[in-house]
Amino acid sequence: MFDLRHQEMKANLSQLGLRQKSSDITRLMALAFQRPDILSLAAGFTDSESLPVEDVREIVQEISCLETEAKASLQYGPNIGRDALRSHLTSRIANCDLDSEAELQPDRLFITNGSQQALYLAVQTLCDAGDCILVEQPTYFVFLEILQGLGVEPIPMPMDDRGDVDLDVLRTVFEKAALDGSIEKIKAVYLVSYFANPSGHSISEEVKQALGELLTEFNSSIALLEDAAYRELYYEEAHPAKSALSIDSCCDLPVLYTSTLTKPYASGLKVGYVYCNSDEWRDAMLAVKGQQDFGTSHFTQAILERALLSGRFDRHLSELRGIYNRKMQALHRCLARSLLDLGWSWAIPEGGLYLWLRSPNGLPTGSESEFHKACLDSGVFYVPGDLCFVNNAQIDYIRASFGVLSENQLEEAAERFNRAAASVDRAIAN
Repeated sequence: MFDLRHQEMKANLSQLGLRQKSSDITRLMALAFQRPDILSLAAGFTDSESLPVEDVREIVQEISCLETEAKASLQYGPNIGRDALRSHLTSRIANCDLDSEAELQPDRLFITNGSQQALYLAVQTLCDAGDCILVEQPTYFVFLEILQGLGVEPIPMPMDDRGDVDLDVLRTVFEKAALDGSIEKIKAVYLVSYFANPSGHSISEEVKQALGELLTEFNSSIALLEDAAYRELYYEEAHPAKSALSIDSCCDLPVLYTSTLTKPYASGLKVGYVYCNSDEWRDAMLAVKGQQDFGTSHFTQAILERALLSGRFDRHLSELRGIYNRKMQALHRCLARSLLDLGWSWAIPEGGLYLWLRSPNGLPTGSESEFHKACLDSGVFYVPGDLCFVNNAQIDYIRASFGVLSENQLEEAAERFNRAAASVDRAIAN
């Protein structure tokens, strides 16, 4: 009899399978669980203490008291998502953009397992291996992992000192691509347009308008992927820019707008949504989605639908904005005590979950750097900023998340970070 317990079985993987590598965010999250002594400024978890436990308890009780609704919510639902939820979300986008909701059609919106699935579906149905997508610098590093896994090449867009796309230089990129024929390989532009992960930057309406004009001029089949996951997580005022869905110059482009209901409410519910102005593209995404999961959890959709329609969602979101503002200020204030004198710099964001720090004199902060090791020794860790750049092009940035830790824990994490920074500064000086 063969003992197969210790034999490694070799599978003949596809090209897709061979391209896969361990996710950086999974590695960072695993480290947080493995080292409970370390305070994590890494993974973008949301605030645990404010999770709407009572809201969800009440909603589940309401659903359970209505036998027909209870049974329906525990059954499979339509692949596209619940009708009332989709209709409400369509109106919500329209209200944010200050345009008539009649301009947006609920049939063009569908529900996903978080906005992450939406991004994967978008790239999977738009691109073949070897195609290209233009990305900001920095950008959401998990999106770069999606591209790598699908064999799609990320092309860094030129950026100006304000953190916006440098449209004059981008024009020269398109001109060169048009001349050598490679423009047909460019399938999309990816924007994290509101309180971006990682930088906290928001894109103005003027930049979106000019970008739309540029894409229309060179190739109107290039899609615009607008990731608005943090649009509603502002602290005091919403960013005034309309989405690309409402920008005149983008009306003839394929535009996909995606956001999430989980970061502004309860991340464990994992519900996102997509609005796509291209029916052909939407149908392709829905077909693939149907093959993957038959539709997003009907029960969690029912919970979020009631949360939205009852006003619970917006009451919670209003409280959450204040919580994240206080947490951001606490982390900023404590880091500033030491880091500013050491030459570190960062902007104070107006929304989102992150501070985007730059180290002095090009000090490397990657996962193999002496600085990263010093932070781990001090009991704190972060997302190395090089992960947010194509080919790890910038090595002196750090993404620090203030979502999950309490204000007291953030102060302690900042003290540990400050001690690590001071120790590395002394070592360099010596």
